[in-house]
Amino acid sequence: MDFSHSPRALELIDSVGAFLRDRVSPAEAAARERLMASTDWSVPPEVEALKAEAKAAGLWNLFLPSVSGLSNVDYAPLAELMGRTHWGAEVMNCAAPDTGNMEVLHAFGTPEQKERWLAPLLEGSIRSAFCMTEPDVASSDATTMECTAVVDGDEVVVNGVKWWSTGVGHPDCELLVVMGVTDPSAPRHSRHSIVLVPRSTPGVTVERMLQTMGWYDAPGGHGQVRFDDVRVPLSNVVGQPGGAFAIAQGRLGPGRIHHCMRAIGLAEKALELACERAVSRTAFGKPIANLGGNRERIADARMAIQQSRLLVLHAAWLLDTEGLLGALSAISQIKVVVPNMAQSVVDLAIQLHGGAGLSQDFPLGPAWLVARALRIADGPDEVHRGVVAKIELAPYIARAAGN
Repeated sequence: MDFSHSPRALELIDSVGAFLRDRVSPAEAAARERLMASTDWSVPPEVEALKAEAKAAGLWNLFLPSVSGLSNVDYAPLAELMGRTHWGAEVMNCAAPDTGNMEVLHAFGTPEQKERWLAPLLEGSIRSAFCMTEPDVASSDATTMECTAVVDGDEVVVNGVKWWSTGVGHPDCELLVVMGVTDPSAPRHSRHSIVLVPRSTPGVTVERMLQTMGWYDAPGGHGQVRFDDVRVPLSNVVGQPGGAFAIAQGRLGPGRIHHCMRAIGLAEKALELACERAVSRTAFGKPIANLGGNRERIADARMAIQQSRLLVLHAAWLLDTEGLLGALSAISQIKVVVPNMAQSVVDLAIQLHGGAGLSQDFPLGPAWLVARALRIADGPDEVHRGVVAKIELAPYIARAAGN
């Protein structure tokens, strides 16, 4: 195993860290209260200004190896740095769901699809959403989805309802990447297609924006979208009809590493705030750090973060060296371990801050929400544990069957 970073990555660690520390964090501190209370679906002017700065500094599209020249191991510490801030990934054009959608278009898109959609996404002039989860089925099993994407001559007709379509509220969202059933009689994992649907297509309706535990997460947000006889050209299918599952898995591999490294950055920031609070506040005649086992809790948090980081770097290394199949178990492992770790560390920081930790004066409330949501957003813990167990048990089952 080799977790060392290239010279290019080492330079970027310094420059990304400085940009986030000196430019992004001060802007966020001033805007935090406004953001938490906002249902304004316009883009904060600070974000647009920071995007221009990041692009000018070459801190742009770092997530995509063909553009940045970075491996997954190289990108991991940069994603961690971005995770310490609310806007970090967005202002460097490295935010989900655009990153995953760009990866899909880059790997599987036609030249025409790349010109129409990938180029402006890489430029940052438009945003996108990924429409997969549905309200009326258990979306932890994607084969149960009901939305259809039926081929009709030289068109595809989309009908159904999707929700938790992140980014669909953004004023610059112009592309919906939709997964639907094309052939219900085909094998379970060959029934679905991924279709590119322009946001302005007749029949597309954003029915409502969803709150996440009371927070709208403007200006991108998470929406419920209805598709009523939405017709797009057959050329808007990504890959081949029926090929959605293979494409979606390719999309989720690197993206899960990105999510997990950002969650580690979030946990690092929470532990930093926890330690500052623990040594600066006194209760019952002692620093809070010296009360009620808090030193042990802080030590446990440090060890948990470091273990998680090493596990993610291992997954990134496997993805770089063995591809998605070779990294499958490791990717599922980090999707269980890292969000649970981050939720626990942020919870510790909230507890050490007392009532202040629940307020808008600190970023801990949104941080806890992000960590908790990740345990569902990229597949629930139970599904990932199932994948790990399946891979772990496979040789034993085969050996038993051979006997």
